[in-house]
Amino acid sequence: MKDLTVGRNRSGECPRTSALRDPASSPVPSAASTSPTTESFVTVVTASAAPATVRRSSATLAVLSVAQFLIALDYSIIYIALPSIAGDLHLGPALAQWVVSAYAVLFAGFLVVGGRLSDRVGPARLFVGAIVTFGIASAVGGAAEDGTVLLTARGAQGLCAALLQPAILGLIGTTFPAGPRRSKALAVWGSVGASGLAAGAVLGGLLTTASWRLTFVVNVPLTLLCALGAAVWIGTDREGVATGGIPMLASMLGTGTVLTLVLGLTLGSDRGWHSAPTLAFLGVALTLFVLFVRNERVSRNVLIDPVLRRTRSLRVGAAATALYMASVGSEFYLLTLLLQAMKHYTPFEAGLAFLPLAVMVTVGNTVAGRTVRRLGPSRLLAGGFAIATAGLLWLALTLHGDSYAADLLPGLLLSGFGHGMIYTSMFIIGTHDVPAEHQGTAGALLTTSQYLSGALTIAVLTLALGSATGPARFSVAFVLTAAAGAAGLVLAAVRRRRLT
Repeated sequence: MKDLTVGRNRSGECPRTSALRDPASSPVPSAASTSPTTESFVTVVTASAAPATVRRSSATLAVLSVAQFLIALDYSIIYIALPSIAGDLHLGPALAQWVVSAYAVLFAGFLVVGGRLSDRVGPARLFVGAIVTFGIASAVGGAAEDGTVLLTARGAQGLCAALLQPAILGLIGTTFPAGPRRSKALAVWGSVGASGLAAGAVLGGLLTTASWRLTFVVNVPLTLLCALGAAVWIGTDREGVATGGIPMLASMLGTGTVLTLVLGLTLGSDRGWHSAPTLAFLGVALTLFVLFVRNERVSRNVLIDPVLRRTRSLRVGAAATALYMASVGSEFYLLTLLLQAMKHYTPFEAGLAFLPLAVMVTVGNTVAGRTVRRLGPSRLLAGGFAIATAGLLWLALTLHGDSYAADLLPGLLLSGFGHGMIYTSMFIIGTHDVPAEHQGTAGALLTTSQYLSGALTIAVLTLALGSATGPARFSVAFVLTAAAGAAGLVLAAVRRRRLT
């Protein structure tokens, strides 16, 4: 791997960027050019400022981790609650699906625009606005008395999450320099965030037992906590904000491409791949994509900066996030259907069944965070995909059994552990070589890849499952996720030498 430390200080930052971001790390005049009194004063000030800076960075990371937990929680908590929501609000199967899709479509569609906003107006400002609005949308969803209000609230949640996610990654990128500090921060953030996906399934079952409305209301105190923490520790300074405006034409073309593609995939799994609406949206998506690519090549004001298109680690990270979502990222969807539709678990029982998976996701994240410096993110990514693939194959072969402990539990433990390792290492790889002023957009691209893959995977899995809920259909679906995990293992193995 080529030397990436040229022009950087020992912490891994460029001196100018380090000085702007952290006064305690600003260049100190040498002893030859300062008096002893001045030198002593600077030493005392630097020493006293360092602990404060570390505490502020730790507090910032805690706030960002809780926000990421919230995003992941809200994405997965709705699955187990969906049957109760549909029954209470009298939603048909096609409309009930949009309780999930309204969030996912707007989330995926506006991520890259959210990344550019983060880079342009500042991730701290965007974070505060998005987290407060997310809380308001959650409260409205919890109080909804009809499907229209609920779907509007879910769409607003998805839009806010699209702004919040790149702001979170942008703040991590500007608070922690590339290298060990950022890797450790991403490991902590990833541990909390990935746990949110699993915890959503657990809490979804527990809260739905009382009322599905609690799956929305639970977000409100978390958003208030994040907003308060941001006001105290993060602030809304504009240091490191990139210059230039938001490219409106590129934003409309890029957002339109993702929106229509996700809509087409969603309609394809719901109404069939030969239906007129499905073909229309997919055709529009292809047209907008061609126009978007042409605009990115000839325009001076592009949505994705050329430096990002040339960043190899970002390309590999995007591929890894796509394969993650196609494998263990879609496991929650399959397990929810398997446990409730085929094995007839109650929401409470299904929530408890997810608990070992949630615990192992956290364990996998913790192990990855502690070993990433020694093994390197690419080795961890390969190991995570290998373990996750083994777990998914186990589930594919044993899901027909009647014993939870003997048939399902081993696969859940393996796939959960691999899930945690993958989640941490793929973001470390994807953001490693990205300049600080482009961290928001880079994070948005990684997450867009993740959720576009999720929409495509759900469409494929829906096709594989068909209308039946028998073991054979579920086995095929789990084999497909295992195949995606194996592809991730190949990707990590091929790129290991270049990225470690």
